[in-house]
Amino acid sequence: MTTVLSENIGYLLLIGIGMILTLSVILMVKAETKWLGTRKTSEWFYTAGRTIKTGLIASSVVSAWTWAATLLQSSTVTFEFGIAGSFWYAAGASIQVILFSILAIELKRKAPMTHTFPEMIYARYGKHSHKVFLFFGLMTNTIVTAMLILGGAAVLNSLTDVPILYAAFLIPLGIIFYTVFGGLKATFFAEYLNTATIFSIVLIFVSVFYFISPEIGGINGMYEKLTEASVLKPVLGNSMGSYITLASIGALIFGVINIVGNFGTVFVDQSYWQRAIASRPKASAGGFILGGIAWFAIPFALATTLGLSAVALDLPLTTEQISLGLVAPTAAVAVMGDIGAILILSIVLTAVIAAGSSQLISVSSLMTFDVFRTYLKPSASGRELMRISRFTIIGFGIGMGILASLMFQSGLSLQYLYMAMGIMIGSAVAPISLSIIWKKTNRYSATMGAIIGLILGIAVWLSSSAFMIGEISIFSTSHMIPLLLGNIASLTSSLCITVFGSLIKPENFDFKILKQKILLVDDKIRTMLKNDTDEKLLEKSLRMCKKISFSFSLMIVVVFPLSFYFSDYVFSLESFVYWVSMAIIWAIIAAGITIIIPIIEARKNIFEIISRANSSNSIMYNEEHFDDETPLTKILVPVDGSIKSLKALNHASYLFRTNSKIRIYLLHVIEWTDENDENMDEDMSHQIQEQGRLILRSISVPKQMNDYQRIVKLGNPAKKINEMASTLRVQAIVMGKKGLGNSEEDIGHVSKEVLKTSVTPVVLI
Repeated sequence: MTTVLSENIGYLLLIGIGMILTLSVILMVKAETKWLGTRKTSEWFYTAGRTIKTGLIASSVVSAWTWAATLLQSSTVTFEFGIAGSFWYAAGASIQVILFSILAIELKRKAPMTHTFPEMIYARYGKHSHKVFLFFGLMTNTIVTAMLILGGAAVLNSLTDVPILYAAFLIPLGIIFYTVFGGLKATFFAEYLNTATIFSIVLIFVSVFYFISPEIGGINGMYEKLTEASVLKPVLGNSMGSYITLASIGALIFGVINIVGNFGTVFVDQSYWQRAIASRPKASAGGFILGGIAWFAIPFALATTLGLSAVALDLPLTTEQISLGLVAPTAAVAVMGDIGAILILSIVLTAVIAAGSSQLISVSSLMTFDVFRTYLKPSASGRELMRISRFTIIGFGIGMGILASLMFQSGLSLQYLYMAMGIMIGSAVAPISLSIIWKKTNRYSATMGAIIGLILGIAVWLSSSAFMIGEISIFSTSHMIPLLLGNIASLTSSLCITVFGSLIKPENFDFKILKQKILLVDDKIRTMLKNDTDEKLLEKSLRMCKKISFSFSLMIVVVFPLSFYFSDYVFSLESFVYWVSMAIIWAIIAAGITIIIPIIEARKNIFEIISRANSSNSIMYNEEHFDDETPLTKILVPVDGSIKSLKALNHASYLFRTNSKIRIYLLHVIEWTDENDENMDEDMSHQIQEQGRLILRSISVPKQMNDYQRIVKLGNPAKKINEMASTLRVQAIVMGKKGLGNSEEDIGHVSKEVLKTSVTPVVLI
């Protein structure tokens, strides 16, 4: 495909999208920490405070599951098999997220304090099993991240001629920056923006292609062109060679591979466990179910539009271009020109950056909690954990750029990686799932099932490739049948070994042990979890989850498609109109769910941020310019419990006794040598601040003081006093010449430092 955009535009889009997303996320995190009082502790960094609600979980799931492959590979299989391709891609990859809701509920019931799924494995099975499943977790994140970068780089190169090697290194930069800054909460914010962008662009494509484009001619025109293409270029294995039938043997094989492979990329991917951990207990089930159903609309609507259009317009595509996932970009350019190229490039890059952030934070969690804290330094503080996490994010992001480049140089395409990933990670699905569901699961059976399943999956894949093609190469191993057999062997052999081994020698594990072994340092979040966890509600949610998950999965991948398959039904014009209309309506409803519900759920916080921002601006505006009434006089009185600080408090009250509009702030600063208190362990911070509050509560406030506030801060006393004076916009600082120190000088060192650096008038008593 000839590039339609200049190389400069490619760099501009790549850097611009990364910067816009990064700045937006940083502003959101800053607003939350400044006006909602959120502290950036290690627990907040990894779990977003465990307070994420249903709508944001659903939006996050949609974003995390929308890879470059979702946007590109779905159109590729539709180009190859017709409407059966788009359906099987959507159906075969949505049920895993919906079924994962069961594990999310079980996690909240049995191991609510955990940070990673291998941490849970360690508590139940011990260190040997822990190392095995940690390996699978890291391998999953590595494969997924490499696919994300490789897909994004391929599209950028095809549309703008930016070298793939350059793109592979530039794409991770934006991901690294805001992930290092904001942790998991930044990832949630970025994913919300990404989901809104994806649905907006999908609906633009659907509207233009089916209702505006003269090349397509509407839904009727699309039907006529597909009918003609079925005659001129019939699809081998499809009923009557038609593109508008679900009776497709090739699509069915792809669907089975898709189902088996994607169980691994959900159940073994730490990013989904991280969402379950970050969610509120009552939000887990609804978030994953809504997210899975909403995600279905993206590949279904987009591929039904772009993939079918590539067939209808008979676009010339080489085998290499198809394998790189360039069907969708080619169709977008053919119908919408430069605008289509910019839209498809924007949607792919935002998806890659947002989903990539999710993978980076997952890898950092695994390395921090399951490597550093478990094996290297169990007593590590929150500050040390944050440092290791940030180093991991930077190192892994750069490393993935190198890996994606090497994969491209070796001839591994996006399509190849997508089809083969289930062989590599599918064997860990059953052991991990049963470890949180079934108390009889035997640790040795589960561990050996994962290892043997991987070996058998690879052996079946390679041997069947050699038997059918006569060689073992990238070409031979990319055929559908060997990939199908390898995926099935990996998943089913592991399941059989784990189940039969556990039945022969069952364990009787008490899941209460997980609550005893996995503890949170953060008092505040631990208390919140206890208060927010209703065991009866979780049991009720679990029953509902099982009914919805199993019913939806059975209907969407068995009853509905197989009824069309065995009937050899080819869609009529009327049926095709219903089919396309269903895809469009589904996309509109899904967009509403994932964009509007998070805003409704966060409305109180949004209004509070706006109110506080306006309040701070209006105070400065009124007091400095147009306040005709007597302005509010604000005085800051630092107190450390010394006699002189108490005299300063009494003097401030006496000095301003005639002023009816006075507010006095009592500030107690606990000296802390490390001023970077954002990274302080929450438990230690809580204990120290409680001591400060006790000191403040023990101070008798003069009776004439009606308006006063008590404030406790940690850090350098002089610096904090001046910071609070500036933040509160006080008219004066009133403090003792000396505090509790034993300085022989007339003025204590804190008072002297305040005098030296303050821009606010200081009164010394």
